Amino acid sequence: MNDALRSLLDLLALERIEQDIFRGESRASVVPRVFGGQVAAQALVAAGRTVPEDRPPHSLHAYFLRAGDPGAPIVYTVDRIRDGRSFTTRRVVAVQHGQPIFHLSASFQVHEEGLEHQEPMPPAPDPLTLPSPAEILPRHAGRHLTPAVADRLLEARAAIDLRYVDEPPYATVGEVREPRSQVWFRTNGDLDKALADGADCGDTVTRPLLDICLVTYVSDMTLLDSILLAHGRGGWAVGDVVGASLDHAMWFHRPLRADDWLLYDQESPTAQAGRGLGKGRIFTADGRLAVSVIQEGVIRVPRERGESGG
Repeated sequence: MNDALRSLLDLLALERIEQDIFRGESRASVVPRVFGGQVAAQALVAAGRTVPEDRPPHSLHAYFLRAGDPGAPIVYTVDRIRDGRSFTTRRVVAVQHGQPIFHLSASFQVHEEGLEHQEPMPPAPDPLTLPSPAEILPRHAGRHLTPAVADRLLEARAAIDLRYVDEPPYATVGEVREPRSQVWFRTNGDLDKALADGADCGDTVTRPLLDICLVTYVSDMTLLDSILLAHGRGGWAVGDVVGASLDHAMWFHRPLRADDWLLYDQESPTAQAGRGLGKGRIFTADGRLAVSVIQEGVIRVPRERGESGG
């Protein structure tokens, strides 16, 4: 098994310390705080472990309240808000150092048949024709990215094979582009094999829930890219903006597998007042709309040294 994928799956193997209280480990990301996608995925695992297996998540709504400390565990407390005939609702609060850092509400539903339609999948090239992270990141090290940051970015994303359809923001600093971005992604390894090889989460997280939690993890990686593209900014890895996720919402429409290729089609309709909005749609390779995502984030341009405050 890919060591990075095992490490990611280990992060989702939360320790149960009371009936509805779980503890998860953390790790550093490109920036010196816990990656928001990690907290969201772990919180969804905690919620899902209190719900019957035949009720997968159909939506989540979350707020990032404080930066997480990667050197400390995170405690997740689950409130059982409602258990209905069709829907189950859970609320999760993530706490570090006695302070809430993240809040999530998630809804789960038994399978039902009903009316169905969807937007068509947009055109996109075959992911295998696009450069992998290991190919594209060294290409830009020493330009807008320092070699050290490029190495950290490669390490942080080693569990995920994430391929940009067009150049990522850090590759086109200063070039204003349309506020749209597409990436293909999948886990860097077969999940059935990883679970058979003894990944820790295999004993506590069902495969359908695991797939959804892994997609939740990835959904926070690139969603705000389209905001950066509209202003020719390279992002936090380059240092020409500072920012963080504020809130995050996802709707899970159709089944998916996180180790199969998924197309993440992203756009930004607006940015203002130090905030920007990103919208995303995740499609399976055969064209089914599987997930819708919306996120707002803080996007600020750093003040120049010597600039007086207002």
